Amino acid sequence: MMTTNGADDPRDDHREEGFPPQGQDQPGHLDEVTPRPDHGEKSYEGHGRLRGRRALITGGDSGIGRAVAIAFAREGADVAIAHLPEEQEDANETIRCIHDAGRNGLSLPGDVRDEAFAAQIVDRTRDEFGGLDILVLNAGYQKDRDSLATLPTEEFDRVMRTNLYGLMFTARAAIPHLKPGATITVTASIQAFHPSPVLIDYAMTKAAQVAFIKALAEELGPKGVRANAVAPGPIWTPLIPATGWGPKQLASFGQDTPLGRAGQPAELAGAYVYLASDDASYVSGAVLPVTGGKPL
Repeated sequence: MMTTNGADDPRDDHREEGFPPQGQDQPGHLDEVTPRPDHGEKSYEGHGRLRGRRALITGGDSGIGRAVAIAFAREGADVAIAHLPEEQEDANETIRCIHDAGRNGLSLPGDVRDEAFAAQIVDRTRDEFGGLDILVLNAGYQKDRDSLATLPTEEFDRVMRTNLYGLMFTARAAIPHLKPGATITVTASIQAFHPSPVLIDYAMTKAAQVAFIKALAEELGPKGVRANAVAPGPIWTPLIPATGWGPKQLASFGQDTPLGRAGQPAELAGAYVYLASDDASYVSGAVLPVTGGKPL
């Protein structure tokens, strides 16, 4: 709906109601998600703000990662995406979007829980593109928990190794190669500030990511490298129907935000572009909320 000033009404710019019952196994695949998330395939318009830069995005096959990959490519960046091998079909589609924007794309299948893989993706990106200017640490895992008392240790380990160990492995490998003007952006979450009991382990990692980015900004600032985070609220991605929530949770997903709906991956892309661009040259150690109005 258009308002009188010609702008879209953010309350109904995307799907207003909740989502139908559905479920799938982790990590989640786009062809099983109803309705299909909007990654900006038809809507994002680039303006050359990242022209000539080289980016690496973990978890770049779908969801937020794909939206960021599309936006970066249309802004002029070459883009490598790391993803699980079982997500290759979704990754191939993301790579096609990057190529359609006239930029180089690189698919890097593997698991960031594997220290060797999480480090090697930095070298493989540098070898393919001739350097690395933008690192987006976006890979994540979450699952619905009945209670802390019944949380399996192997599941706790998976969340920690995906959301924290993998992030650290890749950042550690990248930092020695980042030149002044380079950026690191982490996908944190509103869960870092308003943790839900059913996502207790996931929320723990997101709070740690906020601490990580604030400390990293202090360390890297004197070297001319900026580090920031984006904190999404409820965003409709394949991770959501793979979280283990029932029909009631899906029907109400995002309905408690001030804007009254869940967000789409495309609505986050601009935040990542901003933080990676020269427009944010004095922004470091920040956590940028994209939450539909929910306060951090």
